[in-house]
Amino acid sequence: MRIWSLHPQHLDAKGLVALWRETLLAQKVLLGETKGYRNHPQLARFNSHRDPPAAIAAYLHGILREAERRGYHFDGSKILRKDSKIKIRVTDGQIAYELAHLRKKLKVRDSAAYERLVHCGSPSAHPLFKVVSGEIEEWEIV
Repeated sequence: MRIWSLHPQHLDAKGLVALWRETLLAQKVLLGETKGYRNHPQLARFNSHRDPPAAIAAYLHGILREAERRGYHFDGSKILRKDSKIKIRVTDGQIAYELAHLRKKLKVRDSAAYERLVHCGSPSAHPLFKVVSGEIEEWEIV
């Protein structure tokens, strides 16, 4: 499971669809509707929020907006909470780590998306996140 801190606009089509599916699974985990993945490191930042289901819903809404911008038809009714202005902190070190990770994936999988990412300048974070100075997040498995 990879729940990117990067803005979904940086993902290729395959990555965006995978992110949607994996985050819907994360929503089920945070709602206690599944036994697996409960201790997955990617969920630590959502679990640390005072309202984890609202935080994951805000994340899902960000993915949905990007899918709609691209003309994809994701089922927004699967998001079990309304969108909100929730913000979670993420470090610039985490963003840099994920950018390098995504570049490696795209170089192999989608050369056009790789070229866009290489030339995008400074990558943006998912709208849920507020970027702060710091190293790679503690929950990240390097």
